[in-house]
Amino acid sequence: MANILIIGCGDVGLRTARRLAPRHRLYALARSPQSSQRLRAAGITPIPGDLDDHTSLTRLAGIADWVVHFAPPTAHGEYDMRTRRLLSILGKGRILPRRLVYISTSGVYGDCAGKPIDESRTPAPQNARALRRVDAEQQVRCWGRRNGVAISILRAPGIYAVERLPLERLQRRIPALCAEDDVYTNHIHADDLAQITVYALFRACGGRIYHASDDHPMFMGEYFTRVATAFNLAAPPRISRVEAEATLSASRLSFMRESRQLLNDRIKIELRVRLLYADVDAFLKHTNPSAVYGTVKC
Repeated sequence: MANILIIGCGDVGLRTARRLAPRHRLYALARSPQSSQRLRAAGITPIPGDLDDHTSLTRLAGIADWVVHFAPPTAHGEYDMRTRRLLSILGKGRILPRRLVYISTSGVYGDCAGKPIDESRTPAPQNARALRRVDAEQQVRCWGRRNGVAISILRAPGIYAVERLPLERLQRRIPALCAEDDVYTNHIHADDLAQITVYALFRACGGRIYHASDDHPMFMGEYFTRVATAFNLAAPPRISRVEAEATLSASRLSFMRESRQLLNDRIKIELRVRLLYADVDAFLKHTNPSAVYGTVKC
């Protein structure tokens, strides 16, 4: 039985915990009393602390055999200071973790002009958010080499689940790019990301990067259209890239400026993952719209 520490135990963290709970002792960082209560209800021991406050993290030192790091960087700056504080504290334990899995993002690649890419592709971040993720990846890999800790990095694309579908966006009629300007996007169901995370803990080679992505990239506009069809909603209006640049927010535009197709052979060969949902269509086919509307805030 291993002691496992989860940093950033939100939706996917809790899904991961459910897979680990029967055979391991689980701990998670909790920023508030409400978070502590939620973690206890899930059978996880909360450790009060905040990644933005170095002095609050001292109890994390030496507590875990394995660490799963889901927490995102802050919203500003070029460096991930949260990961820096975490690693600093973990390094002070009398016994260091044997393994750390960091969940990063496929956004580190920037725009790949729609080409299929594997994990050997050199990151080329094109916005501050992705720069912070690259910094976090470099930090955990250097820390792992320096301390003899096995590091694995999962680069995840867009995460979806019943509660994470773009229904509000569709109802608000926010436009997507027209077909000739559209970009490839990649997805992973939250339950699949949880199982990939668990397999990375048990099966990953130290120092390896894995694409935590499903089998079939699709155009972004097509993704919205398929979700709309499944829920009897109107397909989003389509606009040109020029119109998008003039009317959409910078955050929405950042995703429309990058196109890539993630290859996921490595998770299947090395981690022996069998996806629950090979693609978004496989999920939508087994989704009951009336049940979803009862759980999704629209």
